Amino acid sequence: MNRSEFFKMIGGSLAFWYMNPSFVRAMANPEFTKALFGEDFHWGVTTSAYQIEGAWNVDGKGESIWDRFSNHEGHIKDKATGNIACDFYHRYHDDLKLLKNLNFKDFRFSLAWSRLLPEGSGKVNPKGIDFYNRVIDDCLALGIEPWVTLFHWDLPQALEDKGGWTSRDILGWFSEYAELCTRSFGDRVKHWMVLNEPTAFTTLGYLAGIHAPGHRGLNKFLAAVHHASMCQAEGGRIIRSNVPEAHIGTSFSCSLIEPHKAKPSHQKAAKRIDVMMNRLFIEPSLGMGYPVADLPFLKKLDKFMQPGDMEKLKFDFDFIGLQNYFRVEAKPGIIPFIWANRVKPDRGKVELTEMGWEVLPEGIYKIIKQFSRYPVKEIVISENGAAFNDVVAEGRVHDSQREHYFEQYLKQVLRAKNEGVNITGYFAWTFVDNFEWAEGFYPRFGIVYNDFESQQRLVKDSGFWFRDFLK
Repeated sequence: MNRSEFFKMIGGSLAFWYMNPSFVRAMANPEFTKALFGEDFHWGVTTSAYQIEGAWNVDGKGESIWDRFSNHEGHIKDKATGNIACDFYHRYHDDLKLLKNLNFKDFRFSLAWSRLLPEGSGKVNPKGIDFYNRVIDDCLALGIEPWVTLFHWDLPQALEDKGGWTSRDILGWFSEYAELCTRSFGDRVKHWMVLNEPTAFTTLGYLAGIHAPGHRGLNKFLAAVHHASMCQAEGGRIIRSNVPEAHIGTSFSCSLIEPHKAKPSHQKAAKRIDVMMNRLFIEPSLGMGYPVADLPFLKKLDKFMQPGDMEKLKFDFDFIGLQNYFRVEAKPGIIPFIWANRVKPDRGKVELTEMGWEVLPEGIYKIIKQFSRYPVKEIVISENGAAFNDVVAEGRVHDSQREHYFEQYLKQVLRAKNEGVNITGYFAWTFVDNFEWAEGFYPRFGIVYNDFESQQRLVKDSGFWFRDFLK
């Protein structure tokens, strides 16, 4: 190689790197590295079974409430369903290799209850067991640690037909399911989460009716709340019994709640929303009971309580998962029971995601600090991410907004960690664009772009940012 050819080669290489947004951002921020979080910090992505697996009725899988709900016209935008979703059921091997290539060491996924127990209880589906065995074994072969969530919203329809979360019988159904999962996979899976966002699936599915199974009504909601709280603790006890040295948690959706104005009425409205969104499920698990004093209608939970329940609500989790996406500004309103409203953020004044959620990095810091005041051992950020209007151009997705989002939110996580909060992991939502519940396929949260027609994956710039950050 002559002198001219050498400098041409070097120049071309430099041009490539300087045009790479991840490289440019890293050079502008050389001091912000993963090393600041410590050697034992967990870096992962979160997914859920219904949102990525597809294969909704193959290999013996039973129907779930989301299979039923999404295939009923009028429930999901653009008539979308999760019937195919990301086809992870058939593409898991390549997807996990891609995750490995992006330098993530942890993968959080949920188990589809109706894939393992098609009727919710009773007969086990061996092909379902085999599928998750393959996923877990692939993870371990690639050096990826599996984090399993027992329940991420997809209750078997056969159990919903018997009352679902409104029936106290679910304590037995869920226990049977948890026993099966821990005995089948506990020899290789050490990180477990019991429920995903119980506030979300009880409120949206049993009070507001906009998620599966589509119920509305206070009694259904309160019954679901109490039974989910009981299962949250019982699931923890079953994991502890069956999985030696298990690392056990559960996850809570949480939002910074602030009054819209410095008025007593706004402050009281913010407090009521905070009870519903942030306190409803964690306080019973800590032995504090339900936060009835600050939201009196919760007194109606007594209707579903039986002797000994208060003690059974408690479980000493090893960690709690926090899932943060937006802040809520509260004011007095007409929403029944909480008599408060959320003030819609103004796109002209603040940055919003495609979901209309305010981008406020300091919000995750403040919510971490709020939850750290509880007597919890450890906090994991089990979901955090954003949907933006991603466009494929010349074979790339330049999602600079998402890159910036992750960087700024991670700095606030580090801020809390440096102030002494025991934060041990961060999981991005999500790995690949997926089925986003009632919103269908429109909101794209992934760090990997998915063409839902061809199921071809394309790493976005935010994915390359993580790859370089996690080297």
